[in-house]
Amino acid sequence: MSKLFSVLFLLLMVVHLIRPLGVPGLRKRGDFWKLALLGIFTFMLTVLIRPQ
Repeated sequence: MSKLFSVLFLLLMVVHLIRPLGVPGLRKRGDFWKLALLGIFTFMLTVLIRPQ
């Protein structure tokens, strides 16, 4: 599942660099770092709720 998330967020960041998504808060190309923060948060959440 984490591989899927990583590929998804990498694709989202590349698409956003080529053409901004237009979502509020992601209107400029330089806002791709916000997607990276969202990806890091998602990975942390996945690790926290994963059963041991």
